[in-house]
Amino acid sequence: MAALQIIGIPQSNFTRIARMAALEKGIAYDFVVAGPHSPEVKAIHPAGKVPVMRHGDVTIFESRAITHYIDDHFPGPALTPRTPAGDAQVEQWISYHNSIIDPLFIRKYSFAYVFPKTADKKPDRDAIDGMQPALAREVEVLDQAVASGHLVGDRFTLADIYMTTTLSTARRFPELDAMIKKTKNLSGYIDRHTARESYKATMPPPPPPKSQ
Repeated sequence: MAALQIIGIPQSNFTRIARMAALEKGIAYDFVVAGPHSPEVKAIHPAGKVPVMRHGDVTIFESRAITHYIDDHFPGPALTPRTPAGDAQVEQWISYHNSIIDPLFIRKYSFAYVFPKTADKKPDRDAIDGMQPALAREVEVLDQAVASGHLVGDRFTLADIYMTTTLSTARRFPELDAMIKKTKNLSGYIDRHTARESYKATMPPPPPPKSQ
């Protein structure tokens, strides 16, 4: 059987999600490091985004399609409940992650620290301060959503892979970390799921030190 290839960069949360899905299924895969818009990626994704996947003659782009293929095509623990309601709830939370949580927590909040648009390249305090109410609202939503320990039912699913990866990345910055530490459920949820082997095995390397 042809080897499964996941193509992307380790720093990409969505690449990491695809890799975690493979590991949770117990699948051996080849991780091909290639950046956005690289020839390897553009050969599969029309917009040149990561991750992409190759499995023999099958090529797939977009993390949700990739994780769907991995979960359904290979043996191993199911990453969705395999019930109509449960599977719909997993899709519900992945959609919520992709449309609400990732844009706010990563593209706006985290990027205001990492890729600020300020003239001096220091964190964009106006943007960071302005989004605090929205961050607090979503933290409250998620704190209630994970009261059972998972987003869907009583098991770890693809929805938890998505949410854990993004939350653990965004809480590196002080305001969100302080909010999460005060929660009843969400802080423990993140701690438990970041202790999983699939999370630890896909930890991206630290960034190179800044030149003096």
